[in-house]
Amino acid sequence: MDTASFDYDLPDGSIAQEAIEPRDAARLLVVKGMEDRAFLDLPQILEPGDLVVVNNTRVRPARIHALKDTGGRVELLLTKRISETEWESMVRPARRIRVGTSLVAGPLQMTVATEPDRGIVTLHIESDESVDEILETLGEIPLPPYFHGALKDDERYQTMFATTTGSAAAPTAALHFTPGLVEAIGERGVQFAEVDLEVGLDTFRPMDDGPITNHEMHRERYTVPQATAAAIAETRRRGSRVVAVGTTVVRTLETAAHADGIVRAGSGSTELFISPGYRPRVIDAVITNFHAPRTTLIVMIATLIGPAWRQVYDHAIESDYRFLSFGDAMFIEVDQ
Repeated sequence: MDTASFDYDLPDGSIAQEAIEPRDAARLLVVKGMEDRAFLDLPQILEPGDLVVVNNTRVRPARIHALKDTGGRVELLLTKRISETEWESMVRPARRIRVGTSLVAGPLQMTVATEPDRGIVTLHIESDESVDEILETLGEIPLPPYFHGALKDDERYQTMFATTTGSAAAPTAALHFTPGLVEAIGERGVQFAEVDLEVGLDTFRPMDDGPITNHEMHRERYTVPQATAAAIAETRRRGSRVVAVGTTVVRTLETAAHADGIVRAGSGSTELFISPGYRPRVIDAVITNFHAPRTTLIVMIATLIGPAWRQVYDHAIESDYRFLSFGDAMFIEVDQ
């Protein structure tokens, strides 16, 4: 299939430019039956015995401003730790950045180790302190480039489950949850479990023209705790549903699963690209936001919904649902 098959007209006015308060005041489109609901209705949409799986990753304050050895200024976004001294980073502007260019930001001494590829380079970083510790005081939270609003608090771009720092972007479907809503879901007889996937920016970048099979997914690290694998196995045994909160959880669980659907505990990396023809082995339902055209995310959603995904998105636009990171959500039941 071609990238153009996953294009659609997303009006600028449909892209959420403010973070709604309270978080659970967002809208929720239940795809089965095309029901317009509120996210607060989630306890009634879930069923007793369901298992809701969330990503507990935390966004790293990885946007920093650096000086080149020539005195010019650049903006860096450290997107992924490769090793103790090597980091993948976006750099802007990327012109005149070459292998060997020296960069300084606070106590961080950096050297460009690769030529820019679509604005992404590998940096060799020398520091007496942990880079993550330095970023906590030096860095800024990298908000999505299409979000032109302002947040009163950077924590608004962290989910209530965020405990493990490592991502370049938030797992945005979980931004709608509040402690009160989680309590109500628990009272419904629904359990929660966690995974950790370090969200990279590659997940969100548009695909090039041509066959989608030409798109190369970058690897993202994940961890599935033993308790989560056990909870999924027990959910399966009693015939209940595994509900993934966000596309990152979908990719994590589907990567960690055997062919028979049994999820393995442990850590690894995933470059799974869920596209038409893929049959989920673990997940029964997905809570997700509305995604941008021509991205691997919309390909996944089209795969899970089927050809009717266009009607779903047309309805969402016509009904004034808010799109992308701070937008509304939908609930998808998956045919396995």
